[in-house]
Amino acid sequence: MKTADLIVIGSGQGGIPLAADWAKAGSKVVLFERDALGGSCINYGCTPSKAFLAAAHAAGRARQAASLGIQAQVQIDFPTVMERVRSIRDRFNQGTHKRLDTAGVEIVCAEAAFTGERTVTGGDVTAEAPVIVINTGTSALVPDIPGLANTPYLTNRNFFDLQALPPRLLVVGGGYIGMELGQGLARLGSQTDIIVRGDRLLDREESEVSDTLAEAFKRDGIGLHFHTSVQQVQHIDGVFTLNLSNGETLEAEALLVATGRKPNTDALNVAAAEIELDPQGYVKIDDRFHTTNPHVYAIGDVAKQPAFTHVSWEDYRRLKAILCGEERTKSDRVLGYAVYTEPQVGRVGMTLAEAEKQGINARAVTLPMAHIARGIEWGHDLGFYRLVIDRDTDKILGATLVGYETAELVHVFLSLMEAGATWQLLEQSVHIHPTYGEALPSLARLLIGEDMPTCPNM
Repeated sequence: MKTADLIVIGSGQGGIPLAADWAKAGSKVVLFERDALGGSCINYGCTPSKAFLAAAHAAGRARQAASLGIQAQVQIDFPTVMERVRSIRDRFNQGTHKRLDTAGVEIVCAEAAFTGERTVTGGDVTAEAPVIVINTGTSALVPDIPGLANTPYLTNRNFFDLQALPPRLLVVGGGYIGMELGQGLARLGSQTDIIVRGDRLLDREESEVSDTLAEAFKRDGIGLHFHTSVQQVQHIDGVFTLNLSNGETLEAEALLVATGRKPNTDALNVAAAEIELDPQGYVKIDDRFHTTNPHVYAIGDVAKQPAFTHVSWEDYRRLKAILCGEERTKSDRVLGYAVYTEPQVGRVGMTLAEAEKQGINARAVTLPMAHIARGIEWGHDLGFYRLVIDRDTDKILGATLVGYETAELVHVFLSLMEAGATWQLLEQSVHIHPTYGEALPSLARLLIGEDMPTCPNM
């Protein structure tokens, strides 16, 4: 048995820096990883998906330039697109391996399981440590649809291994993974249909967000099927046939299943370490990342944290501080995130409904993209900016931005909220004209009923 100072199970974006930092400081660190180093972000999440969308959205923007008087003929070299995606993924993966090696982390390439309160076994290696961190993440939740199991369906896990552009694509699920990848293939030339069990896309967001994205998808020629579930799947001679609950039958050469995520805890044998899971299989943690075993912590989405790389990385920063004796918690941060469709969705903090549900005396103001000079000039009229504030304190509670590159703009609100700023600070700011960011002070000025200052003598 090996003796270590720290054991990390899983090499996600929280576990990697934690292991590297401890090893650099002279501690003995053992990291177990059953798959490719870097977790979902590098291998089948953020890195490959955004490299893929770089090509897809470039093609989409070229076609949409017709509204500006630019007629473009777009030719897609799909094998080259995907080879670039995989090369970036591989480069990032190799960088992760080098980082851990340089730091002196011992990497065990095997599936890990608890064999005691402070012991973990993977392959032929058993290690013991006073501190153990679970960072195993989540994987695609595949529904039990008759006929699906034995077909070559896609998830985000194998999507980036595609070699040829499928003429037709069916997507099951209206969440961000299905929407990003579905719109991406549509913009690269696949005839795409999205099947949604509920009544709208991104059903955790405000209805106006869903409506805007539905309109954008229709402009891309994507078929949307709401209030619909898949009853049966067949795959014959390279073609999927889906029988739907509304009586329709759809066919396509590719099927992407994006119906949710499940925690990677099945193989951990948590009972051996007296670690409790919730009914969905996520690791139970307190506000300081402790599991029900005092020696074991869990970070990232395996612990039901929001499934974003920046959240996992911030979990690492907070857990590291906690282990060093600082007073930090998993909740002492402002949460922002984005959806990389086009238009993008940038979100931070609470919506108006969420604020009111908490009993806050809140107010929201909205500025349509069609009223923003830069949006008009560049032909980006689809979307809106929304700001939520506390009437009693004037503090900014949240923002929803739907439009061109709003994943970048939302950081303005994130920083203001981290600083505890009021909306008046944004209203008083002078942003550059003409930019998309110029509209943010204009949005705040709606709270005082003005778009721009006026001269009393006018």
